[in-house]
This record gives sequence, structure tokens and C-alpha cells, in this order.
Amino acid sequence: MKTILKILGVILLLIVVYAVIAMLAFGNKYHYEKSMVIKAPKEKVWQQISSMKTFNRWNPWMKLDPNMKLAYSGNEGEIGDKYCWDSKNDDAGAGCQEIKELVPNQKQKTEMIFKRPFDGQATSEIVLSPEGNDTKVTWTMDTEQETWMKIMRPMMDYQMGKSYEEGLTNLKNLVEK
Repeated sequence: MKTILKILGVILLLIVVYAVIAMLAFGNKYHYEKSMVIKAPKEKVWQQISSMKTFNRWNPWMKLDPNMKLAYSGNEGEIGDKYCWDSKNDDAGAGCQEIKELVPNQKQKTEMIFKRPFDGQATSEIVLSPEGNDTKVTWTMDTEQETWMKIMRPMMDYQMGKSYEEGLTNLKNLVEK
């Protein structure tokens, strides 16, 4: 019994030490990015990122809830093009994403407002750069994190990595077919 209590005490101590280190080591700003090369000219890739409707053709989070309610507004493919989602599935939650900047065949920048399961805000960019006859697509996300979220950063990096990899692979398959 004493051995089990000692093991539990050591585990608890390690968790507390990790939490303190994470809160001190990680800043409030969170940045994630992933890139992939697509065998197509940037003009062809642009067709799939230049509006919220085309973005959602390959957006990995759309599969979280096939019954998710989507509402589009603004002019498609222009600044202000926006969609809002609402799902009963907490993994998908509710929020809106709006195009804030477009540089044709080069960059799309959006702002995301999360309403559920947590309140938050983030910006995202998709940047296209030529790589020979191919196109390098770099997808980023930036947000501010509350202190308690810093503890989750390694798990968040893992989840973002999986989602961004899936999304970029979806985009690659869509553009290259």
C-alpha cells in the first residue's frame, strides 16, 4: 500500500512540476503552421482556397458532424466572405470564420471566432508560393492562450498537426485529381 501511495505521490508531483514549467516556459501567443507541396500551379490551388465554400470542400473539421448547420454570408471569394457553423457535437462546436485579406494566387487570411465549446479568437493564413511547377501551401494559425491552456500545448500541437495534415492532404487530392 505504501508503494502505491509513493508512486501516486511521484506521479502527482511530476504533473505539478510539468504544469508549472509549462506555464512559465510557453508564452501567451500560440502559432502553428504546416506546409505541403502540391503538384499544380498556384492558380489551380487558389481556386480551392479563395472562398469559404471552396475552403470547406477540404476543411478537415467539416467531417466532425455531417449534420452541422452552416450559414454563408458576404460575397463569395471577397473580403467579408464568411460562414458560421453550429454543431451539437462538442468537437465541432460553434463559431464563424471570415475572410479578412485576399491576395489573388498568393494568400488568404481569415479570422475565426469560436463560441462553443469555448470562447476564443484566432487568425489563419494560407500562403501559396511557387516551387518550380508545383505550389507550396503553408497553412498557419495564431491565437492568444490563457495560462491554463499552456499546459495543453503539446497535445494541441499533436491535434493541430493531425488536422492540418489531413486538410492539406484533402486539398492536395482535390487539386491534383
